Amino acid sequence: MVHEKLPVPLPFEEVVQRHEREILQYLLRVSGDRDEAADLFQETWLRAYRAYPRLHPESDVRPWLYAIATNLCRNRARNGARRARVIVSNNEVPAAADTTGGPQQSFYETDGYAMVHIRELIAHLPSKQRQAVYLRYVGGLTYTEIAVIMNCSQESARANVSQAVRKLKAAGCEQ
Repeated sequence: MVHEKLPVPLPFEEVVQRHEREILQYLLRVSGDRDEAADLFQETWLRAYRAYPRLHPESDVRPWLYAIATNLCRNRARNGARRARVIVSNNEVPAAADTTGGPQQSFYETDGYAMVHIRELIAHLPSKQRQAVYLRYVGGLTYTEIAVIMNCSQESARANVSQAVRKLKAAGCEQ
C-alpha cells in the first residue's frame, strides 16, 4: 500500500479524515478490545492535536500518528500489567475474556474462520512483535518507519517482524 506524504500544515481536520479509520483499526488489532481501542483512539487524536502545530513541515504525518498510537498502547499495557499485579496480590482472579459474542465479535465475524485464527495467534504474540507485524502488514509501513515508531533500530524492527512471522508460520499460518 503506497501512501503519499501529506504536506504540513494540512488542516488537522483533513489529517483526521484521512487517517482515522486506519488508526482505529490498528488500535483494535493491537489492543484486542473495542472499548480500550476507543479510549486509545481518542487519546491518540487528542495528543496529535496538541502536538500538531509543532510538527516539522516536512514530516510524514502517517508514521507520526502510528508512533503516538503505539506509545499509548505501550503505556496502557505497562499500566495494565501493574494493575494486574495488584489484583493478583489481593487474591482476586481476573475474569476470563469473553469470546462468545463480546465486543470483538463484529470485528472478527466478517473475515471467516481463517482470519479469526490468524488474529487470535497474532494476539498471543509478545507486544513488540504484535505491534511490528501490524505496522508492517496492516499499516504497510517501512522498517525505517517501524523503527522510529517503536523507538528501536531498523534491525530490531526487522527482527520483531521476522520472529512474529516465524511464530505464525510455526503455528500453521501461511502468508
